[in-house]
Amino acid sequence: MLADDSTLLREGLARLLADEGHTVTASVGDARALLAAVAEDPPDAAVIDVRMPPTHTDEGLRAALEIRERWPGTSVLVLSQYVERRYATELLTTATEGVGYLLKDRVVQVDEFLDALERVASGQTAFDPEVVRQLLTLSSHTDPLQRLTPRECDVLAKMAQGHTNAAIAGQLYVSQSAVEKYINAIFDKLELTGTTGYSRRVLAVLRYLGS
Repeated sequence: MLADDSTLLREGLARLLADEGHTVTASVGDARALLAAVAEDPPDAAVIDVRMPPTHTDEGLRAALEIRERWPGTSVLVLSQYVERRYATELLTTATEGVGYLLKDRVVQVDEFLDALERVASGQTAFDPEVVRQLLTLSSHTDPLQRLTPRECDVLAKMAQGHTNAAIAGQLYVSQSAVEKYINAIFDKLELTGTTGYSRRVLAVLRYLGS
């Protein structure tokens, strides 16, 4: 499902997704129509612009939050030109899976967008590094990650983007065992040892953003 007030962008994404074998169940131009369409036929995933009519402020992001709350089986990938910190943080801290936030201007490769969408649709997360950086900066006033080394911060940023250990190792040019050591160090420094029932990978990011 697509929600963007730009008809040209919606049509372009719809054709791209159709070419890649996906089915676009609805394509709408505002948040109200989006929520109505999801209520009628909840999709596997919704690609949502942040700023849509009538105020063009944060309607899309608030709709994304409502979708995750009312229809948890529907994943949401926010696609925006801006980082709306308040609601983006809420989205990440209330939904630990099936969410993503990409910046339009930084999506330069079709494959990157499709990979992010497929990861989100499968219950993983996908966040643009700039989104992560701005959200982490927002919470730096009580930053518990001051204990982390720069490399551990790099690994955590990759975790927040939804990458696997193998993908992180490839992107940072280190071994997978090294990544596992960095992640264990992050858990220890954030005192996430012994936590059960939740993913410590997600909690590591949430602890930071929620501080």
